[in-house]
Amino acid sequence: MNKNDLNEARTNPDFLIYLEAAMQNSIKNQNIEMMYEILDTMLVLDLEEEKTNKIYDEILKVATLNLEEKLEKNELLKLENIDFLTIRAFYELAIEKWSNSDFELAKALFFTLANSINDDFLKKNMEVLIVNLSKELDFEDFYEEFVDKDELESKEEYGYFITTFNFDIDDFLKNHQEFLQKEYENLKHLIEKKEII
Repeated sequence: MNKNDLNEARTNPDFLIYLEAAMQNSIKNQNIEMMYEILDTMLVLDLEEEKTNKIYDEILKVATLNLEEKLEKNELLKLENIDFLTIRAFYELAIEKWSNSDFELAKALFFTLANSINDDFLKKNMEVLIVNLSKELDFEDFYEEFVDKDELESKEEYGYFITTFNFDIDDFLKNHQEFLQKEYENLKHLIEKKEII
């Protein structure tokens, strides 16, 4: 969409009525896929922050229920369908908390996710984030200093996640193994008690 298309959609009363109805319908049916489609549309169109916050809160409610259900059944989240959107929701929340310097909550969210997903590659990448959160490194500084922006992940399933660094992940994790074990001991109650932050 170009600038004119965006402006037209943003000011088209019929489209805005449709979007509002779709939002209410997605919330009523707790349809996280539809909620994310609507949220992404609202963000692209730069619509009211109050409405985007409302639908994001609803996304988090559905994601929380899904994660709690998985933890209760001792199942792991997969990178597909509702599970993928659950991972995305908590990942985005963790990044938001990190951006606001809430290091402990961001770390707890990444820890819970890393130990609730069925994907070793993404888990390792989250462990890198946990180490940097433990050092209370500002998110923007971390992103500028350590993320390889020229080597963005080409696999679609990882497109929402930070997975490219300017260092070898395996070496990094090996060098921080003792540190990660300590963090695991400090945070394991979150997954043992099936707690969601």
